[in-house]
Amino acid sequence: MTGANNEDLEQEVYIRTWKNLDKYKETGKFKSWINTVTANICRDYLKSAYFKNSQNYVTDEDILNEVKDNKETVESELIQKQRNKQVIEAIDKLKPKLREVIVMYEMQNMNYEEIAEKIKCPVGTVRSRLFNARKELSITLKDLI
Repeated sequence: MTGANNEDLEQEVYIRTWKNLDKYKETGKFKSWINTVTANICRDYLKSAYFKNSQNYVTDEDILNEVKDNKETVESELIQKQRNKQVIEAIDKLKPKLREVIVMYEMQNMNYEEIAEKIKCPVGTVRSRLFNARKELSITLKDLI
């Protein structure tokens, strides 16, 4: 329930308590009697058509937020696609030996030893090529970093 509904219910409790004060019998606790009045008012409200309709009501703000969220998602997807395209182009511009190692390591998830075995060179050479490939990519892609 929103704050306005809570305030309306609270006000209704005060009004009914005031109107029915003469019906209170001092056999029980006053606090218990007010709690009963409050519970009855809340039950009546939750059974009311107003409450049921307000739960199904969609505000213009809800619709705008949904559209805004979709727009942000589309924009972020577009930005991500552009970034991916730039990265792929930068990788394509690398020297073949550097490109080969960076693709195996970053995209095929191969470790140093697997790459060294596949391209038939020492592990140190693989590390060196990876270092150089990353260095060149960081220069080429400095706008994305």
